[in-house]
Amino acid sequence: MIPTYRTPADLPASLPVFPLAGAILLPRAILPLHIFEPRYLEMFDDALRGDRLVGIVQPAGDGGMTGSPQGRSIGLRDVGCAGRIKSYQELDDGRLMVALGGVARFRPRSEIQLDRRYRTFDVAFDDFADDLSAGLGEDTVDRDGLLEVVKRFLTHRGLQGDLDAMRRSGTEQLVNGLCLASPFTSEERQALIEAKTLADRAKLLVTLAEMEIASGQTGGGQRMQ
Repeated sequence: MIPTYRTPADLPASLPVFPLAGAILLPRAILPLHIFEPRYLEMFDDALRGDRLVGIVQPAGDGGMTGSPQGRSIGLRDVGCAGRIKSYQELDDGRLMVALGGVARFRPRSEIQLDRRYRTFDVAFDDFADDLSAGLGEDTVDRDGLLEVVKRFLTHRGLQGDLDAMRRSGTEQLVNGLCLASPFTSEERQALIEAKTLADRAKLLVTLAEMEIASGQTGGGQRMQ
């Protein structure tokens, strides 16, 4: 049975945390992950035996060769997002392919010292209770303006995108999905996850895209999926 999260009290007070540079998650968006490091294979194995919840948050600094810093000394960004394992596939060599569905954003607090190779934090969801209301604020988003800028941005980048599918998608799915797929820098992507409302996030997406188009250059982030 898939649990229903109605208030922050329905969510756990602590989470196993996956610090990953350039990776963000947002409510009801899907983040695909390729899990191969032993510490994170252990994390997801434990999560699958429990409530299937994992926290995605960017490290405050360089993520190193894998994007996820070794050791426990690197701090975390102020806001991450809890995701529930929606599906997974075990590969023959022991790796995992996971689809993580966003639930709600959180603020990481103090680290909990456990006998595990991965990190676990006390977390606070109180500032993001609205994340648990699907579609909240959709009527305040300028969909047409966002789609027009996305179309120009794709042309600017020389990328392909299924604009028809975007037009058919719900507004929250459109905005949050674009944030996850955006080819912006880690700093810019962090600003997107920290945007207070769905409309604020959509406006920031438009601003970032228009700034890059106006500059005539492509940014330094990853490519849109």
